[in-house]
Amino acid sequence: MSIEVKDISKSYGTQKALDAVSFTINKGEIVGFLGPNGAGKSTLMKILTTYISADEGMALVNGSDVKSQQKTVQKAVGYLPEHNPLYLDLYVREYLAFNADVYKVAKSRIEEVIQLTGLTPEANKKIGQLSKGYRQRVGLATALLHDPEVLILDEPTTGLDPNQLVEIRELIKNIGKNKTVFLSTHIMQEVEAICDRVIIINKGKIVTDRKLNNLRNEKEQVIEVAFDYRVEDQLIKSIPHLVSYKNTFDFTWELTFSTEEDMRPALFDFAHDNGLKTLQLNQKNKNLEAVFREMTKNQEG
Repeated sequence: MSIEVKDISKSYGTQKALDAVSFTINKGEIVGFLGPNGAGKSTLMKILTTYISADEGMALVNGSDVKSQQKTVQKAVGYLPEHNPLYLDLYVREYLAFNADVYKVAKSRIEEVIQLTGLTPEANKKIGQLSKGYRQRVGLATALLHDPEVLILDEPTTGLDPNQLVEIRELIKNIGKNKTVFLSTHIMQEVEAICDRVIIINKGKIVTDRKLNNLRNEKEQVIEVAFDYRVEDQLIKSIPHLVSYKNTFDFTWELTFSTEEDMRPALFDFAHDNGLKTLQLNQKNKNLEAVFREMTKNQEG
């Protein structure tokens, strides 16, 4: 496996940023790391990239311990921090050449990452002249210079416009075909567009860890329906596959079913058979955003 985290804890004074966090990420996975502000995402990423040390627990990257084998871990990891540190007065190639010297990689690798990250049209410009989207590409190019097996990206699309978002997402997805990618973000659509799996952290604890396909294929479906007059509970209970129901307002019901069958046609049939008219019918299936709200609703701040 590429990343193994076991019982990692970290405190800042009296505040516990991470509380016995554990998970594993296999080679080739693209995993989204979600959580409210202050949940511990950046702290864990800094531990995995050897910038800070955990108070307790163990973390391995490609089998190397982040505390006792820092140099080995640094060679295996490409890191793009939330605030992408760049020398704005340097030209793109000049900046990448500087980092190539630090990593001790061949100069030919510079042209490879420029092409890989789509920087060719801007490669002769100063970094300070670039848009935010291209600056993020420079950060990704730097993280990829030494051809790491693991990419750790902290909020890689912060501040990008919609076009830049699409471009960077596609870039990360393509890179992820050959590398393990662990990225944090606040943008649910980003995770759904890029990731195979999502880990949600709340108040320093992992609250869910699941494959996105499992989330999308959940049998539970919630439908909000409004009829033209009040329906008795006993009649509502007769609807097939119903597991729970709630009368939310006068003639409006929130119905939860456990089935892969789309229950909207069945509700139209139910209304017809009982002399009702359907005034409103909305499917409210649980998506990633709903799971996130549910798992983090007690988060303060």
